[in-house]
Amino acid sequence: MYKYLSYVLTISMLLSTTSTPEPCTHDTMGSITWDKDDGWAGEPYWKDAVFYQVYPSSFKDSNGDGWGDLPGLISKIDYLHELGVDVIWVSPIFESPQKDMGYDVSDYQKIYEPYGSIQDVDNLLREAHRRDMKVILDLVVNHTSQEHEWFKESRSSKSNPKRDWYIWKPARYDSNGVRHPPTNWRGYFAGPTWTWDELTQEYYLHLYAPDQPDLNWENEECRNAIYENTMLFWLDRGVDGFRIDTVNKYSKKGYTDAPITDPTSPHQSAPEMWCNGPRIHEFIHEMNRKVLAPYGAVSVGELSNTPHPHQVIPYVSAAAQELDMVFEFSVIRLGTGNILGPKYIYQPFPLSKLKSLTEKWQTFVAGTDAWTTVFIENHDNARAVSRFGDTSTEEMWKRSAKTIALWQITLTGTLFLYQGQEIGMTNMPASWGIEEYKDVESSGFYAEAVDSGDTERVRKTLHGLSHLARDHSRIPFQWDGSANAGFTSAGAEPWMRVHDEYRSINVARQRDDPDSILSFYKEVLKLRKQHREVLVFGTFELLDPDNEAVFAYVKEDSKRPGKKAVVVLNMSKDQQMGPDIVSILDGEMPQLLISTNSEGSLKLSNGRPVLRAWEGRVYVNY
Repeated sequence: MYKYLSYVLTISMLLSTTSTPEPCTHDTMGSITWDKDDGWAGEPYWKDAVFYQVYPSSFKDSNGDGWGDLPGLISKIDYLHELGVDVIWVSPIFESPQKDMGYDVSDYQKIYEPYGSIQDVDNLLREAHRRDMKVILDLVVNHTSQEHEWFKESRSSKSNPKRDWYIWKPARYDSNGVRHPPTNWRGYFAGPTWTWDELTQEYYLHLYAPDQPDLNWENEECRNAIYENTMLFWLDRGVDGFRIDTVNKYSKKGYTDAPITDPTSPHQSAPEMWCNGPRIHEFIHEMNRKVLAPYGAVSVGELSNTPHPHQVIPYVSAAAQELDMVFEFSVIRLGTGNILGPKYIYQPFPLSKLKSLTEKWQTFVAGTDAWTTVFIENHDNARAVSRFGDTSTEEMWKRSAKTIALWQITLTGTLFLYQGQEIGMTNMPASWGIEEYKDVESSGFYAEAVDSGDTERVRKTLHGLSHLARDHSRIPFQWDGSANAGFTSAGAEPWMRVHDEYRSINVARQRDDPDSILSFYKEVLKLRKQHREVLVFGTFELLDPDNEAVFAYVKEDSKRPGKKAVVVLNMSKDQQMGPDIVSILDGEMPQLLISTNSEGSLKLSNGRPVLRAWEGRVYVNY
């Protein structure tokens, strides 16, 4: 028999004058006993693990230089352990000129000095493993820095043995003899994807900045060097796996012009030319066979421009033996414009759109041997509570951050959190000027708007950046209310400005507050594991898809049908009625597993919950 603790809430459960049975209530701070043989024994650890992404330059500075570092991360490892983190994902820390915050690697076997040393990585691994935690590194192998020795050799002459390790093409000339790039492709950071090399009189390809030339995965010698130099080196030191950057861009589809979709620009959006190319599955399967599988290393790939489930399944099918899981970006990219040109022209969206995309990427693995991920923040996107919640008042901020947390922890798949998400860190203040935006992408899109001479485009771009820019997630972590938010010493100058609200939003203020966002995250992360058969592995059924205020869905244990959880989230600033919980649970007595409402009345009216603004609840029938 299943045994579950009867929870005791300090708030009353009231029932309207109907025949609906009163739900039992649960105090999630108590200890829960449950049947450990839940039918999901033997699943890989990473499926119900909590991954936590650390952006190291902004996490914790240990030496007062204003730049976060590995000793700083190590000093906070108990904080992560206490939160409930199982796996730490460290964004790029390798030697780099930092043109794109480490996503331009100049030496994969060295650590960028401000972060520390290889010995610091060894110390991080030791301290994490001592706490039964794991560490994965960010692997960037679609491109290198132009300062990498491989590229220096490649560009030294056309006859160099490493010439073919990068993608070089001759120029095109028009009828007037004017030189043009090999294609009209637009890069991710604005401008062309090709840069002319005067010495060898050819162009090299870079999907991102000119400082980031693309590696040529068609060259087998290059691929083997990537495996040996960038992966095996770190796996042999004890790293537990990798988050793999731009994983579906290694195989290009050819080098022809893209259709002209922006007549005002010579550079055209062309991600279809470099995403999901003809040899991509061959390359990733080889990577897994030669490197990942022998070490049992976990892998999660960044999968861009892949909006259809039939495209994603081959990457994460267990039988295919490629990747364990991937990030698909349809939900987290809501609000952005086209992937390239008007990316930062903000596009408002209704809740029903968020719901439909969540449903799509929750159900696509049903009946397959594939797996999925759950995330709503990372280093490339703005803060979730500012984008999907309500920061109009302190109360709405707290409520909506908790409701977003409840949404995330009740979704099927492996859960990824981003630093600061657990304390409700918000976007940079709207009053900050463009000079506070440090990211190469933000700078590129803003400069492009200014160069256009279109003042309305400049206004819209600034507005979009204030909602969506990558910079928002990169400001220093807010540890306490002291100078510089405890991120660095009081007299230091942080590499990015500390948020104006650091005194009101920080770890120290929330750690001992049972009603804080941080305390709520600790609580629900425990619940997620304790009810993993429904919350982590369960099927997903969306309820009332057209409701623009209430997001409700049913999670059910697929191995023991009938064991259900009903998740009801009021994602509006007004009181709302939820669905008929009793009917959804086939007349069974619903038990309240968790609520974001820590005070006041929790009641059902004719079987339906009455939800205050930004309130979420989970009911179960077991």
